[in-house]
Amino acid sequence: MSEYRSIIMRANRLLGANLVENNLIRIEDLETANERLFQIIEEGTERDASLLHILINELKVLTEDSILSFLVDERGVGIIDLNDIEMADDLRLEIRSESCWATWTVPFDREEDFHYVATCYYMSDAVRQYWEKELGGSIVWFVTTMKSLTDMLERVENERIAIAPAGAAS
Repeated sequence: MSEYRSIIMRANRLLGANLVENNLIRIEDLETANERLFQIIEEGTERDASLLHILINELKVLTEDSILSFLVDERGVGIIDLNDIEMADDLRLEIRSESCWATWTVPFDREEDFHYVATCYYMSDAVRQYWEKELGGSIVWFVTTMKSLTDMLERVENERIAIAPAGAAS
């Protein structure tokens, strides 16, 4: 987790600031969620280190519908259900799932210099900058639900395990 701790911290900090700035949550809710996030990070539970998850599922001060509606209506970002998408074969092998979990983002297709990327953390500039640097080229961004992204990442991880030679699974 130490390799991704910096991006996890930056991604969540900037997400929280943007949620407050756009009046989607109150500063008090952010402070409570941050305390819980630091606790999770100290426990070393990488997949659970999500401010968004805490705000939606633990504190129940935000809904995915409200953030998705905001992004579609106010930012013009497209929305996608990854359960209807088959990840490109080359990405399935190349992508590091740890970086996807750390940023709640997954590249799912590529055509020439265009990358198609779905994220739950679009409101975090750190996440978008991370993937722009990581992928190079142009990115077409989509927003998705946490369940949709989780389902895709778990599906890809399970496919990797299934095709890994005996004893080489990691």
